Amino acid sequence: MSVPFIAIIPARLASTRLPNKPLADIGGKPMVVRVAERARESGASQVLIATDSGLVVDAARDHGIEVMLTRPDHPTGTDRLAEVVTRLGCADDAIIVNVQGDEPLIDPQLVRDVAAHLAAHPACAIATAAHPIHDPADVFNPNVVKVVLDARSVALYFSRAPIPWTRDAWQAHWPDVSALSNLPAVPENVLRHIGLYAYRAKFLRTFPSLAQAPIESAEALEQLRALWHGERIAVRVTQDAPPPGVDTPTDLERVRALFPASN
Repeated sequence: MSVPFIAIIPARLASTRLPNKPLADIGGKPMVVRVAERARESGASQVLIATDSGLVVDAARDHGIEVMLTRPDHPTGTDRLAEVVTRLGCADDAIIVNVQGDEPLIDPQLVRDVAAHLAAHPACAIATAAHPIHDPADVFNPNVVKVVLDARSVALYFSRAPIPWTRDAWQAHWPDVSALSNLPAVPENVLRHIGLYAYRAKFLRTFPSLAQAPIESAEALEQLRALWHGERIAVRVTQDAPPPGVDTPTDLERVRALFPASN
């Protein structure tokens, strides 16, 4: 039986590396519209773009996508989602999936799976995803976020550092990791976090009132705020890495090549 959920796509125009990113043309449609189309394929009961830009509102409406103009002062996309669920009057147990607006290749099945994973873990306020790391270089790359799980696949911690630390295999290579090709195979329990989240609406309404956590500031990882305040995050482990998102002009050209202009 399918789990009902709402997919919300936060979109703001401010981007240092790729200005006006949500409106970037991909095969004749703005990127944020491409994302919304993928979200529709997930089976979401409602797909909505949440933005602080009138230009994005116009683009969404031009392509028949539901959109909500939100306040311009939200510090995070999660705060923007909190405004949306409040204005929609979502029930506390409603499941909301945050689909990033720069993921035009997002797998609709993964969106659906993360929503179902949260529904299957009633003690958790959030669900997300992860996949095994195979490249040793990714283990030591601070831009690759790692997650450690407990026996129930609930997150213990997220970090930019190499966790869990495989002492016997890696100790000889630390702190010199310049010769990463000489590192042994990455253990199966080293997981890369995928930045896709499902939330219970009750948690989203609470989120803006939660104080920023010291570990969140140290790691620059927003999900650590939830852990710091005692919330639990269920993690669905998939074997496949998702297609990369669009952060730079090079990323944009790579994705554009996959979309014929007539599509």
